[in-house]
Amino acid sequence: MSAAEPEHSPVVVIGAGPTGLTAATLLARHGVRVVVVERHHSPYPLPRAVHLDDEVHRILQAVGVHEAFGAISRPALGMQLLDGSHRVLAEFRRDSLCGRHGFPQANMFDQPDLEQLLRVNLAHHPLVTLRSGAEVTAVVQPPRGGAPVEVSFRDVRTGASQTLVADAVLGCDGANSVVRGAIGARMQELAAPQQWLVVDVRCRLPLPAWDGVHQVCDPGRAATYMRVGEDRYRWEFRLRPHEQPAELTDRGRLLELINPWTAQVPEDELHVVRTASYTFRAEVADRWREGRMFLLGDAAHLTPPFIGQGMGSGLRDAHNLAWKLARVLTGRAPESLLDSYEAERSGHARRLIRTAVLIGALMTGGGPGTALARRAALPALSRLPGAAGLVLSATSPALKPGPLVGSRSRAGHPRPGTLCPQHLVPGADGRARLLDELIGERFALLATAPLSPALHWVTGVLDARVVHLPDLRLPQPIDGGVRALADWMGDAGAVLLRPDRVVLATAARPRTGRAFGDDLAAAVARVPVL
Repeated sequence: MSAAEPEHSPVVVIGAGPTGLTAATLLARHGVRVVVVERHHSPYPLPRAVHLDDEVHRILQAVGVHEAFGAISRPALGMQLLDGSHRVLAEFRRDSLCGRHGFPQANMFDQPDLEQLLRVNLAHHPLVTLRSGAEVTAVVQPPRGGAPVEVSFRDVRTGASQTLVADAVLGCDGANSVVRGAIGARMQELAAPQQWLVVDVRCRLPLPAWDGVHQVCDPGRAATYMRVGEDRYRWEFRLRPHEQPAELTDRGRLLELINPWTAQVPEDELHVVRTASYTFRAEVADRWREGRMFLLGDAAHLTPPFIGQGMGSGLRDAHNLAWKLARVLTGRAPESLLDSYEAERSGHARRLIRTAVLIGALMTGGGPGTALARRAALPALSRLPGAAGLVLSATSPALKPGPLVGSRSRAGHPRPGTLCPQHLVPGADGRARLLDELIGERFALLATAPLSPALHWVTGVLDARVVHLPDLRLPQPIDGGVRALADWMGDAGAVLLRPDRVVLATAARPRTGRAFGDDLAAAVARVPVL
């Protein structure tokens, strides 16, 4: 390569936060070479995100850090709703910490610890190169959205400039995204912003508080408390109109705010790690893609924290896009496959953001009259059968029908666009493994009967892994995890899963006079992008 020719990489990821590192690692696992460009030399040391659900923990499994993440995270027991005097209005406990995806339903953690795990994990993936200390100054795409895309950056220490050319650029560069500006996208506001004060504290002594999330449902001073780790705690306090953060951040005022949880702890044991004023925003980019440039994470969407889906939505973006981009770059799928990224993720993110806004309003909105109504209604709600499961459910909405989501939803079948659950399944050696470990980074077909020629065609054209499950209608001993998966399949004889574990289509059970799997094969044949 001559000195005048810029270095080429199939993919450049801008931003080495959790979303960018996840996207880069997933692409590498699909065989794609990636360069990650990041302004900071090491993970940003202050805490930010603190929660992931079991669906997103499963994405960390796909990256290969789920066991290490389990060691640095803490399951949350549930949620208490409190009034302004900190009297318990309702308590919702989880019957089981482990969710339907094989991991705890709510995981509390320190974001710098997760980022460090993801960086260390890159050592297992030589296809990924991390360029830290590099600040992106420009992203330029040829006319009509072609490739390659030019990414210019400078060394933050020396000031030296360099340019990379890439077949695709992923903008994982946060709320002030350079890539979003290059695309020409703008953020659309879904709800009015709110100012909150976030306080992170370390304390070697356990606080004398219920070990779950506390939500203070007080319109005058809404607040959230949670234990994040063995010795770390977080509070979030909504600022009142015209109130300035400086009014609350001197040590005396902070101790007064957190006193309901810390009154029995010596003051010198409370070490404030950080106080920060945050604007909780509900926004989505009006465009997520221009040619081979894509937006992921905070560059594409910002959400209030009430259902804990901010970081998780970014990792969902990475999981959705990585396998599609890999298939296009390796010539196994047409460019049109990439159109499904924004079509699927934008609507999904909007629904989660609107849910967060609604939950926040129900828990903390209104005036004194609303607070009285909550005080009357919430205790009764907490006593309803199944209320805890409904309130604490982390199940995300289904993807809408499209090229990669079957439009036909049969009664008794898993719904296309939903995630397949994950249970322990015996492998060929008899050892029980989580389902995704058996499948790998590929399509999968779950079947309760021998494959027909039609289904053999499906597995061949998609290079899909086949997982045979027993037919529950037949008398036979069945392992608990296998039974749970077969039960989830219901009346379906076969279920086709995408590499991101989303149900693409299902097939009816074999019947006399009807070829098994013809309907599923027909659905795959109609997909124009595979």
